[in-house]
Amino acid sequence: MQRRQILQWGGAGLAAPAFLAQAQSFPSKPIKLVIAFPAGGPTDITMRSLADNASKILGQPVIVENKPGAGGTLPAQALQGAAADGYTVAQIPLGVFRLPYTTKINWDPVKDISYVLNVTGYAFGLVVPADSPLKTWTHFVAWAKANPGKLSYGSTGTMTSPHLTMELIAQQLGLELLHVPYKGSADLMQSILGGQIMAAADSTGFAPQVEAGKLRVLNTWGAERLAKFPDAPTLKELGLDLVQNSPFGIGAPKGTPEAVVKRLHDAFKQAMEQDSYKTALARYDMVPMYMSTSAYKKFAQDTFTREKALVEKLGLAKPS
Repeated sequence: MQRRQILQWGGAGLAAPAFLAQAQSFPSKPIKLVIAFPAGGPTDITMRSLADNASKILGQPVIVENKPGAGGTLPAQALQGAAADGYTVAQIPLGVFRLPYTTKINWDPVKDISYVLNVTGYAFGLVVPADSPLKTWTHFVAWAKANPGKLSYGSTGTMTSPHLTMELIAQQLGLELLHVPYKGSADLMQSILGGQIMAAADSTGFAPQVEAGKLRVLNTWGAERLAKFPDAPTLKELGLDLVQNSPFGIGAPKGTPEAVVKRLHDAFKQAMEQDSYKTALARYDMVPMYMSTSAYKKFAQDTFTREKALVEKLGLAKPS
C-alpha cells in the first residue's frame, strides 16, 4: 500500500489497519482461477499445472473453473461482477482487447481489470487430417480458390486470434473460406478428427494428434519454425507478412488492493518457474513468458490500441 493512501484513510477516519490486515493475511480461503477454454485442451492442462504450483505456494487451493465461449472473453467479463479481494482471478486472452470494438459492453478492458502478470503465450498453426488431399499449403490455397466458400476450417471461437489470422490470410490471398467456431481446442480436435471440417486453425493443442499421425501441419505462425514441427513453414516463408503469437496472463477485479495483487504476482511467478509447469507448456510448444504487473498493464494498453486497427482492417468493427 502507498503511504499517502494510508494517511488519507486515517484522515477520513477509515479503518486502514483492518484493511491492511486483510491484505497481509491473504489468502485465507480458496482462490478461483477462471479460464477461457474447456477442460482437456492446452489452456486447461497448462493452467491447472500452474494452479497446482500456486496452491502450494499460497497455502490455499487455487481452483480452476472453465468458462468457454464468446471468443475467450467470459472470464474477463466475470471479473466485472466479482469482489475486488483477490479470491477471483481470470485468464486474459488477447480476444478481450478486441471486445469493445465488436460488441457493446459497459466496461473497459484496460481500466477495469487489475493486471497481475503474464504467464505464457500460444503458438499457432493450421492442420488438416493426415489423409487429406490438401497435402501442402499450396494445395490448400488452390482448392480454396477453385471452390469459393466451401473450404471449411474450425477455430477456437469467433474473434479469437486463430479466426482473425485466418481471415487476414484469406483477405491477403483473395480467398473465401467457411469459418466454423468452436468453444476450445478439445472440441475443435474432435471435429476435425471426425471429418466435420477440412482444416483447423489452433494453438498447438493439435500437437499430440500430429505426433500420433492423425493430423498434418500445413504452416505455423511464429517468427521462426517451431522445434516440434521443423518441416512446417512459417507464414512469412510462404510469402505472407504475418506473425501471430498470443500472450496471456492473469487479471483480478478492478480495485484489488495492491498488496493482494503483489501476493498473487509473487506466487504465480514462482509457480511459473517450476519444472512441472515448464513441462506442461512444452507439450504444446509453449514457454513461460513473464511480464511483471506494470509491464503487463502496459502490454494491455498497447494491445488494446493495436487490436482496433486489426478489427477495422477486417471490417468487423461494430456500427458506431
